[in-house]
Amino acid sequence: MTASEIIKTLQQKKYKPVYLLHGEEPYYIDLVSNYVEHQLLPDAEKGFNRTVLYGKDTDIMTVLGAAKRYPMMADYQVVLVKEAQDMKWGNDDTDKKNINPLLNYLENPLPSTILVFCYKYGKFDKRKKTYKAIEKNGLIFESAPLYDSKVPGWIEGFIAEKGYKINQQASLMLAEYLGNDLSKTANELEKLMLNVTAGQEITLKHIHDNIGISKEYNVFELQAALGKKDVFKANQIINYFEANPKTNPIILVLGNLNTFFSKVLAYHYTQDKSQQNLARQLGVNPYFVKDYEQAARSYNYGKTMQIISYLREYDVKSKGVDSNTGHGGLMKELVFKILH
Repeated sequence: MTASEIIKTLQQKKYKPVYLLHGEEPYYIDLVSNYVEHQLLPDAEKGFNRTVLYGKDTDIMTVLGAAKRYPMMADYQVVLVKEAQDMKWGNDDTDKKNINPLLNYLENPLPSTILVFCYKYGKFDKRKKTYKAIEKNGLIFESAPLYDSKVPGWIEGFIAEKGYKINQQASLMLAEYLGNDLSKTANELEKLMLNVTAGQEITLKHIHDNIGISKEYNVFELQAALGKKDVFKANQIINYFEANPKTNPIILVLGNLNTFFSKVLAYHYTQDKSQQNLARQLGVNPYFVKDYEQAARSYNYGKTMQIISYLREYDVKSKGVDSNTGHGGLMKELVFKILH
């Protein structure tokens, strides 16, 4: 089930006694968790029948103590364990002399309790008996990270659900700029929509005006200038970055350039250079394939490998290792080495 489907079943009051929400992408876990915390129970019932615990501040016996209570003047109670990855889950083994209280509960959970574990930034061990018990008697949802190439489509879907539209170039730029951190992307989109009339199409201009990406001086324009070996434009942009370090931090620049040139390297490796195959191999929208074709013409395999080595070197220097040069100066040095 998807996060949206889980929420839909909750809205229909089709409850499971135990939920395990786990995985590397926190956005969907938070989406379900927020619904459980704020909307599952009527306001009048929340005071008596909602318990919210945090993994680092609680333990299994406290969770079980709450889960074994009966709801007060209601059909259900909710026990929500946030940041469950920080909780000590205890020994998973069970024998006649040493009964695991958590496993014992999960094998026979109280039907009037909705117990939800939010286990973020990693996968719960599927080999554990506790996992198998939840799988048998409850519901498990794994929140997997979204591939970079899928982010533009996710943005378009998110925008559409809110009653807005966004053109392809705008969604592609946002995806490239924000990456696959869905929580960050959703937050930026919510702020963006506050400045756009409902039903209006979101364009590159809206993004430039509201998300702080300069129309001419941003990391994507730098990539394009480097790809074409446009020395004048690349130096214009890097000088702008030096003058505006807060909006163009070196960690963002290095990260984007590393992704860009890693894909240029992948282009060199790819035998089938049809647009669709390249888009698939590079993990990009077909619209951007031409940028990597241009860059591959500008930088042969050997030079591309050298550039990736430079990027690693300057990542270390940006952290103050073997260098006293400021970030602006480091970026200028790096761009000079890439272009020459």
